[in-house]
Amino acid sequence: MTLQGAPGGAPVESLAQRTAALCGMFSPIGHERALCDAIEAWARVRFPRVERVKDSLVVRVDGDAVPGRPTVALCGHLDTVPVHDDDRRPPRREGGRLVAPGASDMKGGVAVTMELAERLPRLARFCDLVLVLYAREEGPYLENELEDVLRAPGLLGGVDLALCLEPTDNVLQLGCVGSIHATVTFRGRAAHSARPWHGENAVHRAGALLAELHGRAPREATSGGLVFREVLSATRIEGGHARNVVPDRCTLNLNFRFAPDKTLDAAAAELTGLAARHGAEVELTDLSPACPAYAEHPIVRRLLERTGIGVEPKQAWTDVARLAVHGIPAANLGPGATSQAHQRGEWVELEALARGYELYERFLTAG
Repeated sequence: MTLQGAPGGAPVESLAQRTAALCGMFSPIGHERALCDAIEAWARVRFPRVERVKDSLVVRVDGDAVPGRPTVALCGHLDTVPVHDDDRRPPRREGGRLVAPGASDMKGGVAVTMELAERLPRLARFCDLVLVLYAREEGPYLENELEDVLRAPGLLGGVDLALCLEPTDNVLQLGCVGSIHATVTFRGRAAHSARPWHGENAVHRAGALLAELHGRAPREATSGGLVFREVLSATRIEGGHARNVVPDRCTLNLNFRFAPDKTLDAAAAELTGLAARHGAEVELTDLSPACPAYAEHPIVRRLLERTGIGVEPKQAWTDVARLAVHGIPAANLGPGATSQAHQRGEWVELEALARGYELYERFLTAG
């Protein structure tokens, strides 16, 4: 299956073909190599500078940067969540939709980046263009290969703004909330459930913390004129070994989605303090920073002025935060449907692909 679209044809058909080709190469997290190989082969015969880091690519569409000319990076991950057994069949069209694993999250977005790189020559754009296509986004923060790309000397030097083509329904989503998972453990002492006073029930010890979370309202915080909602939720609970034994251990997973006005260290300290107040042990895992909303960035302003699209806060986590940590302002804009991320029977609207391409073309075109 070729990764080529339909050059010279209608963008909607070309994008449909290219997205189908990308989706036809299954790439669940940890299995991106074959897809990366194919995209690398596509890029090397078209563009002057292609760099590979593990199973991730940086494509300098225009080669060396021109001093004083802005550089925009279009970013997309190559992996999907694990493929459901009933989705292991070739991509198919149903009405105006393409149905396939990763169609919305986010191979449709990757197809848009490739289409733009082929169709819009340097002289037609106001900026130089870089494609950043990377592996292992759908897993833990520390395993994401975008970090390897960002740490590689000079690979993304000079990028003025990065746009992540995560599914946003073609709405510009600025910033993102941070995320920390915490394993909170309550210790007790086992006893026969007929005589619980001989022990200490660890599940009951967790009750006060759970009651506090139940009564905790979302905290609203503003970044770039947009309102983010900070929330803390228990997402898993485990305790007990038998029906007639008082549990000696209860473990919770807490997920803290904190607003962009809070640092990662401050959010971690807040979780640690919460556990301490309730007499529990805590282990912080998978710590991901928040990202400010770059609403006043001049290139973001250009995008809004030339497209007229809506703006929302990103009430979730994306790699815009990782880019911002490395000094690259970033935002989210992609053609995929947010409702379809990680779904069985995932689909993307073909008209949404064409609309996404049109928005980026308007934004990138000189003048």
